[in-house]
Amino acid sequence: MASASKNLSNYDASNIPDASEMQFGIVISDYYPNITHALYDGCYETLLAHGAKPENIYTLQVPGAFELPAGARILAGKHNPDAVICLGCVIKGETQHDEYINQAVANGLMNLSIASGRAFIFGVLTPNNEEQAAERAGGSHGNKGIEAAVAAIRMAELKRAGKEGKKPIGFQ
Repeated sequence: MASASKNLSNYDASNIPDASEMQFGIVISDYYPNITHALYDGCYETLLAHGAKPENIYTLQVPGAFELPAGARILAGKHNPDAVICLGCVIKGETQHDEYINQAVANGLMNLSIASGRAFIFGVLTPNNEEQAAERAGGSHGNKGIEAAVAAIRMAELKRAGKEGKKPIGFQ
């Protein structure tokens, strides 16, 4: 669903598991820091709001969005979190660079998820311009960082439920 018709910050908090025993990694791109740091703030505050402890949230900064998968792998290897959230912004320009970067990041994170059995969350904005990015980093369309944090908590809970022998969700 396009974020123009959905506020990225709206969700049913009563359906979000308690994150007090979970560990999270957040990898943040330094490119467009006014945007990515706003995403980080939304993400971090949402994790805390659902019980995550500050000492169980690990952060790593990388130069740009293209480096998010490598940073995510480094962070996951060092801290072994339940889920890793990757935050960045790639604004469409005059060339197709955005398509190449977005595809590479999405594929890299999906490959990490499949190979490791751990969620690597794609919290990357892919707007046409900086105004659209700002609208999705705490502006009129909410904050993608909040949405990414909620996805991470839910996916971490699915992983934990599987380890505890609860009935699996999905394919068996």
